[in-house]
Amino acid sequence: MAKTLIGTVSSNKPDKTIIVTVVTRKTHPIYKKQYSVSTKFMAHDEKNECLVGDRVSIVETRPLSARKRYTFKKLINRPAIVEQGENV
Repeated sequence: MAKTLIGTVSSNKPDKTIIVTVVTRKTHPIYKKQYSVSTKFMAHDEKNECLVGDRVSIVETRPLSARKRYTFKKLINRPAIVEQGENV
């Protein structure tokens, strides 16, 4: 079964590749305090359709390059762009 992750696109500079940041919450074993850990994954985006800030789902696949092990699955939501000076 392939692993599926949900994260935010932090870069789309390379051709047909996106860098997705996945944030997970962990609990410290002794102090029981929760903290966030972020991990970056490179994913294959065949059509270059993802933009920075998009919330996406990626799925594990065979190695596509030295560091690329995931493929873009679907776009969950795209943030609304607000013009400067516009009141919402």
